[in-house]
Amino acid sequence: MADERWLIVGVGNPGPQYAANRHNAGFMVADELAARIGTSFKRDRSRAQVATGTLAGTPVTLGKPLSFMNLSGGPVAALRGFYKIPADRILVVHDELDLPFATVRLKSGGGDNGHNGLRSITAALGTRDYHRARVGIGRPPGRMDAADFVLRDFSAVERAQLPELMDRAADMVEALLARGVGAAQNEYH
Repeated sequence: MADERWLIVGVGNPGPQYAANRHNAGFMVADELAARIGTSFKRDRSRAQVATGTLAGTPVTLGKPLSFMNLSGGPVAALRGFYKIPADRILVVHDELDLPFATVRLKSGGGDNGHNGLRSITAALGTRDYHRARVGIGRPPGRMDAADFVLRDFSAVERAQLPELMDRAADMVEALLARGVGAAQNEYH
C-alpha cells in the first residue's frame, strides 16, 4: 500500500489477567483509538490484533501484539512489512515509569529507557527512528520492584482517572497525525 498510512501499535500483555495492569496502558489507548474510528480489533496472521480506519483524516492501522510485552518486536515488524510502512510513520504507545501518572508525552526516536517492549521493537525494526507515545504510570512506591509494579492493576483512585488519561493520550495521537510531532509536543507537553 503506497498511501500515507500510519501504523499505531499499543503494547501490553495479552489475556484478561493483565487487562487492567499498568503495563497495558498502550492497549488501553489503542482501544480508545479503535472506538474513535468506530471499529474493533480482529486477530491477524501477524500475531497481533488489528483494526483499520481513519483518524484525523489519515489512514491508520492499529495493532495490539498478541505476544507478551517483551516480545512485541516480531508482531510490530510483521505489521510494518505487510503494510509497507516506513519507521517515520510508526507510533508505539506504551507505559512509562519515568513519567508521573496521568502525564502523556510524545517522543521521536531515542533509546528504550529500560523498557523491554521498546527494546524488542527496536531490535525487530532495526531502527530507533519511530515515534513513541508515552503514558505516565509513575514510579513504584518504596522499594517495590519495577517489574512487579507494572504488572499490578491501577489503584482505585487511578482507575477513576483512566478515562481522562486514555482520552488525552488518544487526543495527542490525533494531534500528531493532524499537525505533526512538533505541534503535538507543544500542545501536550
